[in-house]
Amino acid sequence: MYTFEPIHLEGIELIQSVASHTWEPTYRNILTPAQIDYMYDMMYSSENLKKQMEELHHQFFIIRSGGKPVGYLSIEPKAGNRFNFQKIYSLPEIHGKGVGRFIIEQGIAYLKEHYPTPFTIELYVNRYNQAVGFYQHMGLKITDTRDYDIGNGYFMNDYIMEMEIKE
Repeated sequence: MYTFEPIHLEGIELIQSVASHTWEPTYRNILTPAQIDYMYDMMYSSENLKKQMEELHHQFFIIRSGGKPVGYLSIEPKAGNRFNFQKIYSLPEIHGKGVGRFIIEQGIAYLKEHYPTPFTIELYVNRYNQAVGFYQHMGLKITDTRDYDIGNGYFMNDYIMEMEIKE
């Protein structure tokens, strides 16, 4: 039903295309329109995505259904066998159809294939994002909170969620 493909610099426009359809619906009930625009411009500019890929070593994946791009994931390697699932997004019209589970499971499978276990995955999730319950259902646990200053008077008010992968 879904495919999970690594993408690199040539996929920046594809990520931006899917993000343009997922970002506002995800945050419209949580953040102001001005903060949504600010964060989107900051995180999804071509320059920033290129930096994430080349300098910060994020691995991006595109998720497709019937060949159509429907979601994406980026994984950032951290110190000490930790990996941050930086971006887990899918088109609103396919929520509830198993794509979120697929993205997380495929991300974990990718890490198991390329890095030794055990390792820990972590997410930063807005404290008011309805996906918090889904992530808990998937086995992630809230371990802390953070209020991260992103500039322009805005903060990301997140739960830090983690899951240990042992095998």
